[in-house]
Amino acid sequence: MSDILRRGRLSSTPDEDILDFTSSMLADKWIFEADILVDLAHTVMLREQGIIREQDCSRILQGLLSVREGGIEKLDHSYEDIHISLESRLIDMVGEDIGGRMHSGRSRNDEVATCIRIRLRDELLSLMEELTELRTVLIDRASENVETLMPGFTHLQHAQPTTLAHHLLAHTDALSRDSGRVMDAFARVNESPLGAAAFASTGFDLDRERTCSLLGFDAIMENSMDAVSSRDFLIEVAAALANIMINLSKMAEEIVVWSSTEFGFIELDDMYASTSSIMPQKKNPDTAELMRGKSGVAAGSLMALLTICKGLPLSYNRDLQEATPNIWRSVETARSAVRIMKGMIETMKVNVDVMSLQAGTGFTTATELADTMVRAADIPFRTAHQIVGVLARGSGTPSLEEIDAVASEVIGEKLSDRGLTSVMVAEALDPVLNIKKRSIMGGPSPDEMIKAIGKRRIRLGDEVEKISELNRHVERSLEELFALVNENINYQK
Repeated sequence: MSDILRRGRLSSTPDEDILDFTSSMLADKWIFEADILVDLAHTVMLREQGIIREQDCSRILQGLLSVREGGIEKLDHSYEDIHISLESRLIDMVGEDIGGRMHSGRSRNDEVATCIRIRLRDELLSLMEELTELRTVLIDRASENVETLMPGFTHLQHAQPTTLAHHLLAHTDALSRDSGRVMDAFARVNESPLGAAAFASTGFDLDRERTCSLLGFDAIMENSMDAVSSRDFLIEVAAALANIMINLSKMAEEIVVWSSTEFGFIELDDMYASTSSIMPQKKNPDTAELMRGKSGVAAGSLMALLTICKGLPLSYNRDLQEATPNIWRSVETARSAVRIMKGMIETMKVNVDVMSLQAGTGFTTATELADTMVRAADIPFRTAHQIVGVLARGSGTPSLEEIDAVASEVIGEKLSDRGLTSVMVAEALDPVLNIKKRSIMGGPSPDEMIKAIGKRRIRLGDEVEKISELNRHVERSLEELFALVNENINYQK
């Protein structure tokens, strides 16, 4: 292949060690298809602007489609990046007098920034779809368990009774915010830097609006210096991915704990478990454990991006080459984790009887008992808190007589004399009635859960439609691009 980059200014060639150090070819496999799209759109625009001849445009487009068909494996990996390798391959195919015109008015700086945004845009669209699928599964499992009692926890200690539906919707809502962050980031990813050239734009009469439209972008990054040097969109996406992985790690931790013998709340499907090489009875939640561990990939990638981009002067610096492998690593990990979590939640067995049995252990109804004392006996909550706290030192379920005995010591009178009855105490200590009383917005009562599930299904449906429209916009743009490519190739026929 032609040495099209170094033959002018530079007289020596990097040795293998230097090339390995400076090459981005390993990470560039992510943007091969995007690079072809950018080249096609740029070439069509050059022809429309009269910058290159029709016959040259046709030959370049044919060559690019041939390179695309051959795949990245057919490119020379001795070059420092995919852009030069691809252009060199094109020139070898159609000659420099034709192929050498494709790069007119363009730099690798705006080219790579555009390629990254195109590929990342596609990854985010797929991630948004996968997040909606995971949330759908969580909502479906919640609807099956509206009345499934379980203990709620704080500090991993039994706290108050709740339901599995209430618990699962908590994770659903966290992931809903994650989806919103991804969609917000998508809007800033889907902006076109193409036409900014190295950083000071170009003297060629480019039509940046045209390439923006053909590539499915929603807007142009107007300032050419900002367009090529900014990687804040990578940091924003990496932060959203880290948040997703942290939320998934929390879910994975619960799966690990809940599937233990001590809890026994759930059993993972065999597909998501492993066994021991020495202990044949073991069923280990390895997939969930790995998900916890892989959250470190996303957190590490975010820190790497922050460090790489810190203190860089305008405009482009080669440091930015190290940014892209981190975002690819993070997005690949997050998308995989979302899909795996969907499968684990969808197929796990819920041990309803075990959860229900544990819902009332550990005096989880203590808060409702204190609340009942406040309502029935008209005492301050802090006083009721003290009385119930003393009762909690004992063992078993407190009776009205025991409550009166403690109350007499604390306030000098019995609560039964102030309106508290045995029936009220029994109702307060019943986990099922506890749940039913918590019927305000966001509470775990079955009626409130049914409402909450309905609202989330509607919201999710709206989001699915919005994601579909984003996909359709990109698809329509690329269909127009390829129609123009075919038109330009066939103009002489």
